[in-house]
Amino acid sequence: MTVPTGRRERKKAATRQKIADTAMRLFLERGYDAVGIRDVAEEADVAVTTLFSHFASKEALVFERDDDFEQRVTRAVTDRAPNEPLVPALRREIHALVRHCTADSAAPVWRMIDASPALRKYDESMRLRHAQTLGTAIAADPGLSQARSETACRATARFVIDAYALAREAADPQAAVDEIFRMIEAAWESV
Repeated sequence: MTVPTGRRERKKAATRQKIADTAMRLFLERGYDAVGIRDVAEEADVAVTTLFSHFASKEALVFERDDDFEQRVTRAVTDRAPNEPLVPALRREIHALVRHCTADSAAPVWRMIDASPALRKYDESMRLRHAQTLGTAIAADPGLSQARSETACRATARFVIDAYALAREAADPQAAVDEIFRMIEAAWESV
């Protein structure tokens, strides 16, 4: 996440974080379905319109780091060292993201997500969007896309994003990342 530079931007970022932190605390204390948008706004001491200026929906409050995730996987493509192969760069980033989401402190959040059909649906739509953005980044890299079709770039992106979700649910998440990425690498090298 980029650090806001101006006073106004810092204030907006602080308000956004306060709303997100308040929402998560309330969701974990009372249950996701038991907390409404007005409850979050009141507890965070902001207007409902202010809440919606920062978050498009109640589900977005749970996934407040969504943009960071998307930027990180995209930067794994765009910011990798010259001549660094794609798949190892993506594997390294997915390993880091999986370590974060499987930390003990994240377990209650994922239990809440898994228990809510609305949150599971939102998570799935986010993954599709992340895969689309990642596929676009891969296809835009001339060194990667010259020998591969747009379909191959998009499919690889879907596999990478799905690797994150599958590894999160595995008994040994880090081993799962390695196993899945062996398949991704084999597929990538074969096209």
